[in-house]
Amino acid sequence: MNPLVILGAVAFDLLVGEPPATWHPVVWMGHLIGAFERRQPADPKAKQSWGLKLVVTGLVLSFGLTWGVLHLLGQVSPVAKLIGAILLLKPTFAVGQLGRQAMLVKRALDRGEIGVARGEAQMLVSRRTAELTPRQVMGATIESVAENTLDSIVAPLFWYFFLGVPGAMAYRFVNTADAMIGYHGQYEYLGKPAARLDDTLNWIPARLTALLLVAGSWLAGLRATRAWELAQRDHALTESPNAGWTMAAAAGALSVPLDKSGHYHLGDDSPRNLIPRKISDAVVLMSATSALAVLLIVLLQAVTPLGRLPWV
Repeated sequence: MNPLVILGAVAFDLLVGEPPATWHPVVWMGHLIGAFERRQPADPKAKQSWGLKLVVTGLVLSFGLTWGVLHLLGQVSPVAKLIGAILLLKPTFAVGQLGRQAMLVKRALDRGEIGVARGEAQMLVSRRTAELTPRQVMGATIESVAENTLDSIVAPLFWYFFLGVPGAMAYRFVNTADAMIGYHGQYEYLGKPAARLDDTLNWIPARLTALLLVAGSWLAGLRATRAWELAQRDHALTESPNAGWTMAAAAGALSVPLDKSGHYHLGDDSPRNLIPRKISDAVVLMSATSALAVLLIVLLQAVTPLGRLPWV
């Protein structure tokens, strides 16, 4: 739990970016999830049981292999273990890539290239973007930045604090499984265990992220008071028990409405406020929130004994 681990991982994220797909743990997780998906049984109850086996297998492998690698590196030298911890923690979160992808959408909109903007936005969101209007593309991008401030930044770092790098890797597996198979439709039964566990693991981090977004809004010169008001008022409007906290806070901070037709509408500002510059503001808000999350963890590491736990 050396503070150099999280600081080194953040520096690697911002300066180098994502590791190659061949070596990226999330890609390997995707292969495992895909293998289970291809072998799922036909019966709905059996599908759910198979989905539970998938989650348990992924958790054991993600936590166990990470712990094993770090343990072996620790037998070599403390420096080797430190470097390994940095390289293994980095793939569990993505600050730089999230901001860069959002800015690609913004620049395409600035140029009036709505087709390009839709394609870049599709890299961030699960909904189909082919028919979205420019304002809908902006809204979807801002929603994704807000939601991923939880899923791709604060939550993995939260579990890193309590369970070390193996815990962050285990969280990343559950969240990846939820993203791939944890939604309604053909994955209603197979993905239910992953979806429920993801909701559970994100329950505290979601509310922490909302608080950090409020503080980040203040640092970024945005509407911190409004962010807090909307987080409290609108967080329950989404189907997810967690996503509404971060998206509502972002809607308030940026003075924009965020909605998904037939699902939710967060905030009561005019749609005319959805302009490309708001994507830039969302990235600044995400960056400020991420910095606060890292600072909080480093400070807590300095005053707690968790670094002596055997799985770290």
